Amino acid sequence: MVAVLVLLLLCLGGAIGGLTLALGTDKLRAALTGAAGGGEPAMTEGKDQGAAAPEAGKGAETTRPANEMAVTPFREIIVNINATTATGRTTSRFMKLNIALVFDDQVEGAERIEERRLFLRDSFQDYLRQLTERDLQGTLGLITIKQELLRRARVITESDAPHEILIADLIVQ
Repeated sequence: MVAVLVLLLLCLGGAIGGLTLALGTDKLRAALTGAAGGGEPAMTEGKDQGAAAPEAGKGAETTRPANEMAVTPFREIIVNINATTATGRTTSRFMKLNIALVFDDQVEGAERIEERRLFLRDSFQDYLRQLTERDLQGTLGLITIKQELLRRARVITESDAPHEILIADLIVQ
């Protein structure tokens, strides 16, 4: 009974730690208390859609609020991953993933994201092919994948412009 209680507390601590890493302390506190705001940045598809309307009497120059992020979706990625059956036999499964990269186009080096898009996709595929079915289980698996893909995006673009990886679909067959 004590072992089950300890295991439950460890799982709860891991879940809270993972959420803190994923959301940050302010956003997690806002989500748990139901407080409005939380500093969630508004996201736009592409660079020009979030542009604010010019003020009357000003030129045609448009500006975006600083808290908006640009989003660039990637084509669907399908890779083989390894899995182990109930009998212990190693088998291969397919993983289908649809992702988008959220980035701050005001940060130095943001222009390299589009220039290095093919290199980003290649690096993402290299990482995803190394995964096993066990790596994808639970919230921790999802958080780990997002962090690894984000780390690779920052390394390839040589910039802190990549802000977050959004996962639209993750299917294992």
